[in-house]
Amino acid sequence: MAEKIPVTVLTGYLGAGKTTLLNRILSEPHGRKFAVIVNEFGEIGIDNDLVVGADEEVFEMNNGCICCTVRGDLIRIIEGLMKRKGKFDAIIVETTGLADPAPVAQTFFVDADVQDAARLDAVVTVADAKWLAARLKDAPEAKNQIAFADVILLNKSDLVTEAELAEVEARIRAINPYAKLHKTTKCAVPLDAVLGRNAFDLERILEIEPEFLHTEDHHDHGHHDHDHHGHDHAHEAHGLKHYHDEDMQSVALSIEGDVDPERFLPWINEYTQKEGPSILRSKGILAFKNEPKRFVFQGVHMILDGDLQRDWRPEEKRVSRVVFIGRNLKEDEIRAGFMACAA
Repeated sequence: MAEKIPVTVLTGYLGAGKTTLLNRILSEPHGRKFAVIVNEFGEIGIDNDLVVGADEEVFEMNNGCICCTVRGDLIRIIEGLMKRKGKFDAIIVETTGLADPAPVAQTFFVDADVQDAARLDAVVTVADAKWLAARLKDAPEAKNQIAFADVILLNKSDLVTEAELAEVEARIRAINPYAKLHKTTKCAVPLDAVLGRNAFDLERILEIEPEFLHTEDHHDHGHHDHDHHGHDHAHEAHGLKHYHDEDMQSVALSIEGDVDPERFLPWINEYTQKEGPSILRSKGILAFKNEPKRFVFQGVHMILDGDLQRDWRPEEKRVSRVVFIGRNLKEDEIRAGFMACAA
């Protein structure tokens, strides 16, 4: 089987800093070749000095990357890019600032040709530290973008106070405790933190366990700032850590040991068909009975993709784990259904 090309879906609200990140990818000498699919060249403001060749709607950059626009159909563009296979190592798709990333992510599950050639590597969301809290109140898309993410860049974090940053981080964690979070200024993050995450391998996703939300705070209680009213800022900031987002939840479950694929596969298929609209993302690594390889799956709404990946290593405990992120999830139903799949 040919190596599938990893695809990163890049999302984030207008002005959060996606363009800065894309410009870095298209211009820095990182020695990797990315194909970047953007909505409009205008937004990126491609520097003509960097363009070495143009062919139809595809521009070649002098650092080896190529750039093209989503005019019409994403599938058509990806099929066009596949004709240039070997010219790039990975694809990055930028979604518009207002968009729900679901349809873009789903493209990589739905179209058979695309699925043969490419795989969804990760959804990366760029969030604006200063405006995110307001966006979460007035824009459901902003919440979707956070819930969908495997990696979040909390950008412009130099423009807010430490207490504000702690608050916005807590708001993000209430929606999505599993994404890898980087606090950035001008999207300055090592590119391999964003690209080639192999987020399909849940080890990466479950690097962060939801328990971490309940750790004791390690503030040094020695020096707190007190304002004129004697308020203890550090305490207020810490008090903000316990957000619950009313309509977004995440459910993580594990079974020590194997599951029965003949029970699990029908259950996950039927459950996501029934509850798909409210499940934004689902992911899991499973130990199937009598199977030396790990079964890894991920889903977007009701569309699932999964296969047997590498062998369980001798030192690894065979644990079957699933994660769901969505709106108004029925945790009891999910728990009962999954637990019934134990071998």
